[in-house]
Amino acid sequence: MATPHISAENGDFAPDVLMPGDPRRAKLIAETFFDDPKLVTEVRGILGYTGTFNGKPVSVLASGMGMPSLAIYATELARHYGVKRIIRVGTIGAMAPHLRLGDVIAASSAHTNSAMTSGWVPSVTFSHAPNFALLRKAVEYGETSGKVIHVGPLFTTDSFYNPDTTVVPTLTEYGTLGVDMEAAGLYATALKEKFAALMIGTISDLPGEEMSAAERETTFADMVSFGLAAFQ
Repeated sequence: MATPHISAENGDFAPDVLMPGDPRRAKLIAETFFDDPKLVTEVRGILGYTGTFNGKPVSVLASGMGMPSLAIYATELARHYGVKRIIRVGTIGAMAPHLRLGDVIAASSAHTNSAMTSGWVPSVTFSHAPNFALLRKAVEYGETSGKVIHVGPLFTTDSFYNPDTTVVPTLTEYGTLGVDMEAAGLYATALKEKFAALMIGTISDLPGEEMSAAERETTFADMVSFGLAAFQ
């Protein structure tokens, strides 16, 4: 049952998968939140685990960085392992001025400068949006738990070091909350491969302020809680 990038056997993945970018964060999520986590794949150091949460099977698989890498893993999960729902749990750079380090965002849409979906429907600019049921459950969890989750659009960029300094200020004026490198790719792949998807992220960077590398690995509890609640 192994694919070119995943060595798991048939049935090793649960229908619901959390997807961080960092393999070490995948390991931390499994060890922190799952009961009886089992390592099911480690090809190229991309770690995947399956366990249970509240008695229900759930998996976590790292995606690497960027839309192309995420699209490979999400496609193989859907096509070969029967995965039905994927929630990305990653980091986001803040654009909106009211956001603070550690805040959680659910992406209600994702603008992008990537050409990944530009040819899918000729003469049409493709929309990148999440599964509404997952988004609604995440928001409802925030309302019942008292945890704050910001909902709005992200900007998914192909360039971490973008030389065009006008893009972020302009998108901020149009209400974009933050910038990442995966959300639009996840939403597009979900529509193509027929699975439900949502991006939930933690603010790791503000203008002039950012989390350390260690904090990026370990500051995940709130966003993972939102993701797991959306699966329930």
